Amino acid sequence: MKQIAVVLRQTPYEGKEYSSDSNYTSEIPFLFGCKTHCFFSDGNKGQASSRPSAVNIGAIFTFDSTIGRVAKIAMELAVEDVNSNSSILGGTKLAIKMQNSNCSGFVGIVEALQFMETDTVAVVGPQSSVLAHVISHVSNELRVPLVSFAVTDPTLSSLQFPFFVRMTQSDLYQMTAVAEIVDYYGWKEVVAIFIDDDYGRNGVAALGDKLAERRCRISYKAGIPLELGVSRDAVVDILVKVALLESRVIVLHANPDSGLLVFSVAHYLGMMGNGYVWIATDWLSSLLDSSSPLPQETMDLMQGVLAFRQHTVDSIRKRTFFSRWKKLVGGSLSLNSYGLYAYDSVWLVAHAINAFLDQGGTISFSNDSRIHDAEGGRLHLEAMSIFDGGKLLLNNILQTNMIGLTGPIKFNPDRSLVRPAYDVINIIGTGFRRIGYWSNYSGLSVVSPETLYEKPPNRSSANQKLYTTIWPGETLIKPRGWVFPNNGKELRIGVPKRVSFRDFVSQVRGTNLVKGFCIDVFTAAVNLLPYPVPYKFIPYGDGHQNPSYTDLVDKITEDVFDAVVGDIAIVADRIKILDFTQPFVESGLVVVAPFRKLNSGAWSFLRPFTAQMWCVICAFFLFIGAVIWILEHRLNDEFRGPPRNQIITTLWFSFSTLFFAHRENTMSTLGRFVLIIWLFVVLAINSSYTASLTSILTVQQLSSPIKGIESLRKTDDPIGFQVGSFAEHYLTQELGISKSRLIALGSPEEYAKALQRGPGKEGGVAAVVDERPYVDLFLSTQCNFRVVGQEFTKSGWGFAFPRDSPIAVDMSTAILALSENGDLQRIHDKWLKRSACSLDDNELESNQLHLKSFWGLFLICGLACFVALFIYFFLMIRKFTRYFPGARHIKTFLSFVDEKEEHSKTRSERRQSDTTSNGSDKEDALEREPKRREREILQNDNTNIGS
Repeated sequence: MKQIAVVLRQTPYEGKEYSSDSNYTSEIPFLFGCKTHCFFSDGNKGQASSRPSAVNIGAIFTFDSTIGRVAKIAMELAVEDVNSNSSILGGTKLAIKMQNSNCSGFVGIVEALQFMETDTVAVVGPQSSVLAHVISHVSNELRVPLVSFAVTDPTLSSLQFPFFVRMTQSDLYQMTAVAEIVDYYGWKEVVAIFIDDDYGRNGVAALGDKLAERRCRISYKAGIPLELGVSRDAVVDILVKVALLESRVIVLHANPDSGLLVFSVAHYLGMMGNGYVWIATDWLSSLLDSSSPLPQETMDLMQGVLAFRQHTVDSIRKRTFFSRWKKLVGGSLSLNSYGLYAYDSVWLVAHAINAFLDQGGTISFSNDSRIHDAEGGRLHLEAMSIFDGGKLLLNNILQTNMIGLTGPIKFNPDRSLVRPAYDVINIIGTGFRRIGYWSNYSGLSVVSPETLYEKPPNRSSANQKLYTTIWPGETLIKPRGWVFPNNGKELRIGVPKRVSFRDFVSQVRGTNLVKGFCIDVFTAAVNLLPYPVPYKFIPYGDGHQNPSYTDLVDKITEDVFDAVVGDIAIVADRIKILDFTQPFVESGLVVVAPFRKLNSGAWSFLRPFTAQMWCVICAFFLFIGAVIWILEHRLNDEFRGPPRNQIITTLWFSFSTLFFAHRENTMSTLGRFVLIIWLFVVLAINSSYTASLTSILTVQQLSSPIKGIESLRKTDDPIGFQVGSFAEHYLTQELGISKSRLIALGSPEEYAKALQRGPGKEGGVAAVVDERPYVDLFLSTQCNFRVVGQEFTKSGWGFAFPRDSPIAVDMSTAILALSENGDLQRIHDKWLKRSACSLDDNELESNQLHLKSFWGLFLICGLACFVALFIYFFLMIRKFTRYFPGARHIKTFLSFVDEKEEHSKTRSERRQSDTTSNGSDKEDALEREPKRREREILQNDNTNIGS
């Protein structure tokens, strides 16, 4: 009979105080709390409880490195604590064999292969990302889990390396923290200096991705070569190039030896002073934690640097372990976060092995026939064996849920540790100060992640906070993060060399000076910047015609100019490749056309309304007359009589309401209701007509055959545009106007001549399309033309800079300040204020009154008529069915409706009297009554029509 073995593990223990006496090791089982696990064995009790006397695990790392010195002691303590705890492995001893890779990938590979020749079930390590990439392939093949406490390379994915388990935080999270720091302080570009290996390259690649998500970027990458060790000369060459760059935000992703050398050279080159920002990854905090205090001359090299440290939970068990550590090493070596992860890694493997044995797993290995030496080889590869229980042990590792020295140890589905977080530290004086935290849960905060985990996540910008930072140069003022490249080299400012509309921008003939409205705005904005900006203007164009502004702004992308200043329209195609400042002039395309004067003629009285409006008014007069006739015909004698008289009366009544002179009275309630609404409509029509006709007869009217851009598109007439303007591209590409219709014009004088000639003559145009500022300046001296229609694009003029240029943001702020203090308007008045043609006595094409201005009134009136007719016919049908219950002929109903109301009532009373006097013959009377009524109505019809 099969038996089920149930093994109960110790439940979490929280809140116990630990002493630092000699009995500490006896309490080690309580350092780790694990949730209760029940494992079911499908065998007998003896098989479930049989355990090996010892289990071998390996460890590969560099013993004499900053991380390795701490990790070696931490793992030895962990093995000691595991073996002293009888409840963790049930009497099985954990044996660990450590191999020193000496920072050599080749040595590490050889040592990893040596592990595979022994009965090793798991390997703690490696420390190097380079080595991890290589031996992970071996681990996959031989099914031996790798549990690394130090490898942070984000490209070591679980898909490619299923037996690689990261027992620390991936650089993917650390680079997210760096990117959020950069975004928090408003910087847009960084320089990345890194060790040129898998660890450095892949970490910086992750940084680039995270910066791009926040619209930031790495402007320059500098890899430190490692062929023959880190050379000071190589670092000097790198930093000299970095010093000539624009960005002053430097991210240093290195190891302790190369990182300290970079800081030493940077200090020598003056790159640790005001204006610089240095952000170091967690290599620096590991060095500070394990080697503190560092010599003062070393600390002086990195004052004001920001750094990250892997966050570990502040708990009683961690403080107790720190006390034990200090007693053990005597203060010669401090503990860093990687040492804590190394300690937890051993406990993680021990718990997984215990679960593996509880599940009935056996430590067994088998040979793979595919693994053998080549002919004549002496590597003895056949000695390597496959761990049969590797997959089960790996699953137990990934399913572990325990509390370690670093905090909760649990893996996400992507095999990352839960709740990644970092401390943000600032190097000050002889030590450092924590200025906040970063967690993947809520971003930057001055509150510990453990407190925030108890609240809903909040990553809003208002919730992102850090304490005050002391920056390089011992300043509290946040560095701008950039300077002009090449240490103050003058900006090459391209300006259009205009031959027309020179008030906006122009070169002074015979000199290199540039002047104009746009130039004054630029210089005024530069003067408001909190730093000096050296620049020089470089005119662009041949001086014979205005240059192409599209070609001009493209020179920025070709590195011919560092910026372009002038009357540059901000349009979609340019925004895709450049950054623009805040617009300093509103602009948009408009249509300019000639006009003619409209004289008051014999038919001027028809001009207030459009033809469509006149037709609708006449139709409604007839419609209202018909509705009133229907509603009044049965009651009102004035709407009865011969057909000819009724038609004349109806027409007279409807049209006389125009002057409120109708003589006929309305007797029905529905008729009065319709008439009141119609008289209100007539009042509105009369008032509008009177006002419009007065304007036509007393004010000089101007008219143009072009009503706007839409009417211009429908014709085949030629259209003028300014040379160099984006109007040509917009008309052809956006509006679909044939390029053969477009005529380039170079000056206001050419505008006037072409418009005066008109479309029928050579060189003439029907209209000119140009930007509003040019048109306003043109019309200030040309009074024979006007803007027709509305402005059909909305844009503005701004100064163009390269993509992501930081000076563009500062210039935008300065332009806004000019606008707020009134300087922008004063500059405008200085250059562009002209005495424009008076429009007080002229109106360009007085707008006729269109149906769209009155359709609401007509709609209300029409609805009122239909409602009244509906109610009227409903009542008629109701009366008809009561008087003639058996009648079904439409002719009978029409005769009933046409009959005067009094006749219907008299006939109804007579029928009721006859019915009362002949009660005995009621049934016969009812049978004969419908036919009799029908005959009577037909007879009366002839009489009424004849009357």
